[in-house]
Amino acid sequence: MEYNINTIRSYFPILNEKVYGKPFIYFDNAASTQKPLQVLEAEKRIHNEYYGNIHRAAHYMADKATADFENVRQQVQEFINAVAKEEVIFTKGTTESVNLVAFSYGEKYVQVGDEIIISEMEHHSNIVPWQLMAKRKNATIKILPFNEQGELEIGKLDELITTKTRLITVAHISNVLGTINPIKEIVRIAHKKNVHVFVDGAQAVQHQKVDVQELDADFYAFSAHKTYGPNGVGILYGKKELLNEMSPYQGGGEMISEVSFSGTTFNELPYKFEAGTPNITSVIAFGASLDLLDEVGVDNLASWENKLMGFAVSELKKIEGLRFYGEAENRSSVISFNIEGIHSYDIGMLLDKLGIAVRTGHHCADPVMQHYGIQGTVRISFAMYNTKDEISQFIKALKKIVAMLK
Repeated sequence: MEYNINTIRSYFPILNEKVYGKPFIYFDNAASTQKPLQVLEAEKRIHNEYYGNIHRAAHYMADKATADFENVRQQVQEFINAVAKEEVIFTKGTTESVNLVAFSYGEKYVQVGDEIIISEMEHHSNIVPWQLMAKRKNATIKILPFNEQGELEIGKLDELITTKTRLITVAHISNVLGTINPIKEIVRIAHKKNVHVFVDGAQAVQHQKVDVQELDADFYAFSAHKTYGPNGVGILYGKKELLNEMSPYQGGGEMISEVSFSGTTFNELPYKFEAGTPNITSVIAFGASLDLLDEVGVDNLASWENKLMGFAVSELKKIEGLRFYGEAENRSSVISFNIEGIHSYDIGMLLDKLGIAVRTGHHCADPVMQHYGIQGTVRISFAMYNTKDEISQFIKALKKIVAMLK
């Protein structure tokens, strides 16, 4: 479809709200995107028309909910081009997906003295679970660094990988630097040495087309709430052969085949990793956000956001004392910066008073802050509904704040 920004914005009624009497401008999309009417109406429709607990009953409501729930699994398979829908596991979010793999993969494949490589630019959620696993298994964490432009030093990967390396875990796109990492190259290097790769795609699937078969990553995770969908829903993709070998992450209902006090047998994929009643309503409503992304076209969306990025960077460069963090050649819809002599929190607080929502602080990426020797940054991040006019209003407000505080 032709990119019609007015039509797209009409799907998001919250954008018409006022904040402190000012038009609401939302540049905190890397934390969570706003929800369109299609998703809000889908959640309401499910509760009003056919809610029932899935997979476990022989009545109409449960059958209808089960069919729609599983249809979304099929949608996700097609959205990321997985080989089979059994490779799509529903979780609570990217964080739980990381924890699932860190536990279950760790139990199966990681032994005392083995190594996990983590990139220096990771979100805490893609660091801490691996640290916990390493402590539990008496394994070692090694770090793949990034340079001053915010690009991973891929040339160092060969020397980091040893015969004890089991897995590399890396963000597809950095939530602070906006860097789009060369996942295909990382996977190629890793697989050549029989090392698996986990990709945190929380900042990627809403900004560019992701094909897990083309990337050849062994695991890929993302969240619905960063993809115009409901909270409390995550996706874990894993290659079937690995998932089949891994032990369950949690025990309970649905993930079992048979239970007795003498022993339990586990369900087949993907249910082996989906213990208990899932977030039924939100998973089904997530399908509406995937429909929207198909309607808009991820390639069209990426082109629009790239134009916004180029305009924002060019305007921000005109502000004296402003420093960017993350200037990779290949980057996405995140801009992090500081202005000399002004605390990032003060900028964020005053922008809020002018109706503009940004994120300030360490963005759950302390190692990135430590790399640059800073406490935090101001971060703006774009989505399908943002406009050049909003950026112009933001720049005007920022200049006003700089004049006030300097």
